[in-house]
Amino acid sequence: MSTEKKQTLALLDGAPSLSVDPGDIFDWPIVTREDEEAILGVLRDHAMSQTGITKEFEKEYAAYNGTNYALGCCNGTAGLLAAMWACGVGAGDEVICPSMTYWASAAPALQLGAAVHFADIEPDTLCLDPDDIEHRIGPRTRCIVVVHYAGHPADMDRILEIAGRHGIKVLEDNSHAHGALYKGRMTGTLGDIAVMSMMTGKSFAIGEAGMIVTDDRELYERCVAFGHYERTGVASNYNPADKQVQQADLAHFAGLPIGGCKHRMNQTTSAMGRVQLKHYPARIAEIQSAMNRFWDLLEGVPGIHAHRPSQWPESTMGGWYNARGLYRSDELGGLSTARFCEALCAEGVGTSPGANKSLHLHPVFHDLDIFHQGQPTMVAFGQRDVRQGPGTLPVSESITDIAFGVPWFKHDRPAVIEAYATAFRKVAENADALLEP
Repeated sequence: MSTEKKQTLALLDGAPSLSVDPGDIFDWPIVTREDEEAILGVLRDHAMSQTGITKEFEKEYAAYNGTNYALGCCNGTAGLLAAMWACGVGAGDEVICPSMTYWASAAPALQLGAAVHFADIEPDTLCLDPDDIEHRIGPRTRCIVVVHYAGHPADMDRILEIAGRHGIKVLEDNSHAHGALYKGRMTGTLGDIAVMSMMTGKSFAIGEAGMIVTDDRELYERCVAFGHYERTGVASNYNPADKQVQQADLAHFAGLPIGGCKHRMNQTTSAMGRVQLKHYPARIAEIQSAMNRFWDLLEGVPGIHAHRPSQWPESTMGGWYNARGLYRSDELGGLSTARFCEALCAEGVGTSPGANKSLHLHPVFHDLDIFHQGQPTMVAFGQRDVRQGPGTLPVSESITDIAFGVPWFKHDRPAVIEAYATAFRKVAENADALLEP
């Protein structure tokens, strides 16, 4: 019997187990003088709205990912909108997307007049369930949005096989998984096109920015044409034109953004991005070491399981963004996730049940009439009605019962990590004391 088993939980008037000073173990992003000087250089040159630095960042980011093309955007949401349009999504079409994700993975489809057919997730990966895709494909399905949730790679082999058989594009939302590997290959390079948010909270964090990557020249040019009016063969007063586009239909509209959007990345962020990229592989390697240390210490503890891709060789969590744990209440006598997390908080660990909320239940995807047509946008352009109510996606709807937040360590400090793991072990091994009599 462990020593933690003999201790009284803090929630039940015992002493909190966590007293260690975490120091900078949670601080992110790591900003140094190098970042500051890069940003100041842009400000001093009054070059915030130019594109020279951004184009260098794009080249370096494409090389890091091993893709032919990269395109910087003002944020990840803008990138997803452009990528959906590039994949042919338009009024009356459908996209398939997991319900349990951030809204930006799905909502841009509505802006294009398309509907979102939400699919369920797997309880262990928290990613799109390949078994819940094919029956949702219809004659107007244009793309499958795959989210590598909380850094965990989705089962891409199975998803790509389904998409290929039906001639449907695969759009990876890689915002959670910068640098993650799926069977030795970088996530974001597996589908037809990928988009990564780079906002301050992400594992690759440079402010409010995003990046599109693809090997497909046609998709790249369509994303350029959608929101980068200065990069389609017509120069502006501030920026030179890119190489003339190869697609005649896009060249015909050169000089104005086809999507009526301005997606240019501010060069303070691209300057910071170039600095961050140089250090990113080493920094996420330390994050992976720290997070794997945490979960290794908890191996075999009942009720809590690591959210990491141990089922696939050469697979990693990248920067391990938005770190989650998997909760199985049946191993703890039916103790709820909420009560478990309440006890952890009393021990000094900040946590809460669940992850994102299920999008398929949100009124935006049921009732919102964006274009004032007198009916919800999800059905306004002749789409079949794919709206779903409670009980239709059981795993997504049970997210607060099967997942919870865990510390996101940015440095591998064994003593600190062990102290946090001890708190988790203490609560799990004393779960019976938390059960209702």
